Amino acid sequence: MLDIRAVDSVDASPDVSLVMPCLNEARSLPHCLANAREALELLRARLGLTGEIVVADNGSADGSQLIARAGGARVVDAPRRGYGAALIAGFEGASGRYLVMGDCDGSYDFREAVDLVALLRDGADLAMGSRFKGGIAPGAMPWKNRHIGNPILTGILNLFFRARVSDAHCGLRALTKDCFHRLGLSGSGMEFASEMIIKAALKGEKIAEAPVTLSRDIRDRPPHLRPWRDGWRHLRYLLMLSPAWAFAAPAALALGAALFIFAMSLSAWAGGHWEESFFGNYWAILAGSLLGLAHTGGLLAAATHLYGVRAGYRRAVPADGFLARWISLESMLIAGGVAFLAGAGLLSGVLAYWSGHNFSGIRNVLPAVLGATLMVIGAQNAMGGFLLAIGAGHEADFLKPAQPEQPSAETIKKAA
Repeated sequence: MLDIRAVDSVDASPDVSLVMPCLNEARSLPHCLANAREALELLRARLGLTGEIVVADNGSADGSQLIARAGGARVVDAPRRGYGAALIAGFEGASGRYLVMGDCDGSYDFREAVDLVALLRDGADLAMGSRFKGGIAPGAMPWKNRHIGNPILTGILNLFFRARVSDAHCGLRALTKDCFHRLGLSGSGMEFASEMIIKAALKGEKIAEAPVTLSRDIRDRPPHLRPWRDGWRHLRYLLMLSPAWAFAAPAALALGAALFIFAMSLSAWAGGHWEESFFGNYWAILAGSLLGLAHTGGLLAAATHLYGVRAGYRRAVPADGFLARWISLESMLIAGGVAFLAGAGLLSGVLAYWSGHNFSGIRNVLPAVLGATLMVIGAQNAMGGFLLAIGAGHEADFLKPAQPEQPSAETIKKAA
């Protein structure tokens, strides 16, 4: 048996760190540590790589820390509670250039992580295990997770972010230390698993997959996972990191419906059969509301996209450079002002018509709806311009890429 402590004393900079999040795992931890030591032996034999075991302890009160140290692991304290928080602390405290994560509940075989590390060595930035390509032991995964939750959430993640993975929630995966730093992960709970893949896909990291197996949990208590709660946390995280689906897609649907209704209403009005038209007053009011909603959704999509680009986890799209020549705070203020004045002009015309007819009831509300909608959109456009500028670091030309800071004369002088 390989003595991990002896290896650590000789090799102060291991190649691979096997990181396990731990919260009161005294029952299953000895088995997992023994399995991890076998994985390190296999890493050395197959790939010529050295390794260490890191247990990221999340505040265990059952002596898990002592068991981990006795089993040859290095314990890293993770004071912030949560699955993701523990793994982040473990990754930050790990010494290896290849990081492997796996639960310490006995459900994963760390020897299978050798194939994941091999993918990293061959150029991948993130190597995902796939239980659906490998195998799932009877009773290892609840039916609703296996056939409903996992496939649906994995499908949504692939649809939103084009990650092209078959098992987005596998707990056995590996990534390079450089990739970990580039991703800037922050999720404290189970949504951490989705965050890692999403940000890797958004930043263009190379993602690879290898089959792994899932065994039954060997603990004597229920798992920390709560399917409905954690499933919702994953889903809301997918939407929070996808402005196209959270904002732009609903905005496009609302815009299409509004334009169709307005077109049919204007056609009926111009043809002189407004009274007989199916698209009457109530439809016109609905169209105005939908148009305002579409404009709001478009502004929110733009704001969240620009925030993601500025935060470093979303790449700029080619359209950003094209639109940068035309869209700025000033152009949005001008466009908003024009729309507002056009709406005010329409409402003035309605007022003139109304007063010219002895203030009697007007059967056709379409002109008033159009005028009010244009005024609302104009005001939103002006305020939205300031929102985008503030979100871009108080830059009026918010679509232009940020320029690197120029060194001061004093800095140049010191460098010389």
